[in-house]
Amino acid sequence: MDWYPILKTVHVVGVILFVGNITVTGMWKAMADRTRDPHIIAFAQRLVTLTDWVFTLGGIVLLAISGALTAQIGGYAMTAPWLIWGTALFALTGVIWIAVLVPAQMALGRMAREFAVSGAIPDRYWRIERRWMVFGIVATILPIATVAVMVFKAG
Repeated sequence: MDWYPILKTVHVVGVILFVGNITVTGMWKAMADRTRDPHIIAFAQRLVTLTDWVFTLGGIVLLAISGALTAQIGGYAMTAPWLIWGTALFALTGVIWIAVLVPAQMALGRMAREFAVSGAIPDRYWRIERRWMVFGIVATILPIATVAVMVFKAG
């Protein structure tokens, strides 16, 4: 059995899940925040967290495993510049998620649960939300750049 096309397909599915979810999640959250409605924002915040666990993390797992196996089976040297750049951009995205976005998202989620009941959105929410959005945009652009590096084998 030729595993290369199967693993490559799994890899593309991982890209779709990962890039698709981070793109749609940012849009959902931005639109929910624009309403200034505590209940809509709290609902969206809960879904952002849920979809990140399912689709973003699921995509990451598929990408990491299938990427390494596809490169190995495909006979690509891990020292190929495009693999180094692609992996570095993907890793940088992960650093941003771990260092900034996940802690911000957890804080936003806690506040959203509280203001879903109280109805009062604290100023702190908006400060953290702006940081989440700025770093989220960067952490969305980087994987798109990673896709380009991988497709064009540039670097």
